[in-house]
Amino acid sequence: MALQISATNPEHPALLLELPWHLPLEEWPEHHLVPLPRGISRHVVRYARAGDEVIAVKELAERPALREYELLRDLDRLGIPAVDALGVVTGRTDEAGDPLESVLITRHLGGSMPYRSMFETTMRPATMHRLMDALAVLLVRLHLTGFAWGDCSLSNTLFRRDAGAYAAYLVDAETGDLHAQLSTGQREYDLDLARVNISGELLDLEASGALHPSVDPIDFGNEICSRYRGLWQELTRTSVYPAGKYHYIERRIRRLNDLGFDVAEMQIEHSSNGDTVTFVPKVVDAGHHQRQLLRLTGLDTEENQARRLLTDLESWMATQDDYAPGDPLGARPEVLAHRWVREVFRPTVRAVPQDLRGTMDPAEIYHQLLEHRWYLSERAQHDIGLDIAVKDYIDNVLPKARAVPPIDDVTAM
Repeated sequence: MALQISATNPEHPALLLELPWHLPLEEWPEHHLVPLPRGISRHVVRYARAGDEVIAVKELAERPALREYELLRDLDRLGIPAVDALGVVTGRTDEAGDPLESVLITRHLGGSMPYRSMFETTMRPATMHRLMDALAVLLVRLHLTGFAWGDCSLSNTLFRRDAGAYAAYLVDAETGDLHAQLSTGQREYDLDLARVNISGELLDLEASGALHPSVDPIDFGNEICSRYRGLWQELTRTSVYPAGKYHYIERRIRRLNDLGFDVAEMQIEHSSNGDTVTFVPKVVDAGHHQRQLLRLTGLDTEENQARRLLTDLESWMATQDDYAPGDPLGARPEVLAHRWVREVFRPTVRAVPQDLRGTMDPAEIYHQLLEHRWYLSERAQHDIGLDIAVKDYIDNVLPKARAVPPIDDVTAM
């Protein structure tokens, strides 16, 4: 079979043809390679240069190479932190015509490090805790999208510094499976593999003298489980609140946002006697809300604005008599969303006098009003409603804000 290059970018095949595919990866000349630290892998992996890009090339059989390529592309579409799949090369032969293994090509993740390189100097326990946090977040993100990793470990993860913390990226999807939803058993199996793998990797570091003496490999293996379960519980639990305490729902949403997750939609149910409200969030990765709000309402906003507006929209829809999710006779979300724009969003924004708005656009004005309502509701310990919040905002907040001199004037002083 002739050499075939399947790539995500039309420009890549021409660049990739310059690489020595007739040689096993272990024999590639140094002038093609980039000296970057590599983690432990069951396959031969090399970093090489293709045009202006640095790529990772992994040698493996054709079927798993094609499968991992498609899985990585799926994860990219789902917004999961993972390496970018660039292509697969099949039909490789050496100069004698004997077959060589296929290769999977991914883009090198700039600024990332395999965990072993991070332990070249003894890592402090506090830094290791941040690594475990990052890996727990990655595993939860994967499970929320229905991806069973099958081999979660430090070796199959790349870490990149992120404003004092670490971000974890999946680098090996060979053993993974994508499902509509994972069962508890599938999640627990993944978690148990992570515990065993991490403890084993840390024991190996301990044997080489690269582990801080205060770190117990078994305890750290168990810790990934407790961190994962705590995060999963916070993201997926059902909350029951007293009726009228809608600011409690917003408090929960803020906690989820602080963890780096957004709430795509909410299920809000009133008890039969009306005393309690049950709240079930559907959690997604950041970046979802801007597109969702634009699709539903036509409002083009910044991401944080969209998150707040969608939260308010979902809460408002749950109070409408014709809102019946799953009922073909109920109003569609798009219909209700446009009604919310017409009956709630626009009248509320128009209530703020033009001369007090400054440079704020309508979405920012509404966002500020929602923030003010939340603040007043927290102080009053009950939901005060939007009308009262708008009046207080106009009377007590905007005049003071307008009294503050512009930044240029302050600088001039």
